[in-house]
Amino acid sequence: MKAVLFHGQGSQFKGMGKDLFPAYPDHVATASQLLGYSVADLCLQDDGGRLRLTQFTQPALYVVNALEYLRMADASGGTLRPDWFAGHSLGEFNALLAAGAFDFATGLRLVQKRGELMAAANGGAMAAVLGPRTEELEELLQRWELQGIDIANLNTPTQHVIAGSAEAIAQAAQRFAGQPGLRFAPLNVSAAFHSRHMQAAQQEFAAFMRGIAFAPPAVPVVANATARPYEPDAIAETLALQIASPVRWTDSIRWLLGQGVEEFTEAGNNGRNFGGDVLTKMVDAIKKSEAPLFA
Repeated sequence: MKAVLFHGQGSQFKGMGKDLFPAYPDHVATASQLLGYSVADLCLQDDGGRLRLTQFTQPALYVVNALEYLRMADASGGTLRPDWFAGHSLGEFNALLAAGAFDFATGLRLVQKRGELMAAANGGAMAAVLGPRTEELEELLQRWELQGIDIANLNTPTQHVIAGSAEAIAQAAQRFAGQPGLRFAPLNVSAAFHSRHMQAAQQEFAAFMRGIAFAPPAVPVVANATARPYEPDAIAETLALQIASPVRWTDSIRWLLGQGVEEFTEAGNNGRNFGGDVLTKMVDAIKKSEAPLFA
C-alpha cells in the first residue's frame, strides 16, 4: 500500500512553482483571480517578502502543492493510485483536494480564509524542541509549571513544536537552556498555531465553512487532529478543530504503518529548500521508534 504526503507552512521558498505555472495556466489564472493578486509573481518574485507572511504563504503553498500533485498524476499516466493521503497542517487541505472532498477553487477559498484568520492572531509564539520524547517533554512542562504552553506539533517521537504566549515561550527558553541532549529553537511566527490560543480563529473558521458542501473523500485522508481517517460527515468540524489542535503527525504515520502502508511519497518535495525530503525523514524517524503501530 502507498500514501502520498503534502507539505505545510514552513516549506515555502522563493521560486517554488517555477516549472509548474506554465504547465497549468488555467489553475494559475483561477487562483490569481480568486486571490486578487498574481500567485505566480508572489512565488517567483516575492516582492516585499510577502511569501513569509501567513496570509500569503498558505494560499501559495496550497496552489503549488496542488500543481505538484497534478504533475505527479499526469506523469504516472493514470497509474498513480494512492491508498491513503495525509498532509502536515496546511498540507491536509491538499490531501482532501486530492481525495475529491472539494474542488481546487473551493479549497483555495478555505485556505485563504484560514491564512487570514491565523495571520490575524497575535501575541503568541512557538519553538521547536528536539531531543526529549513526548512523555518526557510533557513531564518537563509540568515540572516547570509552564501551564500556558501546549505541544503544537508532534512531528517525530523526539521532534516537537511548542506554542504559547510570547512570555511563556520566553520562560521556556530559559528553562530549556543548557539542558543536556536537548535543542530549543524559537520559530519566526507571530502566533501560537495549533494550540488553545487559536480557539477564536477556530470558531470563525467553523462559521465560514457552514455554507460549504464537502464530498466524501474517494481515498481516505488521515486527519492531523485525530490521527485517524476523516469521517465523511465531519470534514468541516475536523478542519476547524485542526487550527487549535496539535498536529499529531507521529500518530498519523503510525496509523498508516499499522494499515500496511509501505511506500510514502512526498508530493513535489517542497521541503527541498531545507536540504532534503522533510516528511520522508520524519517517517523514517517514526519507523525507527520503539512505539507500537496502530492497527
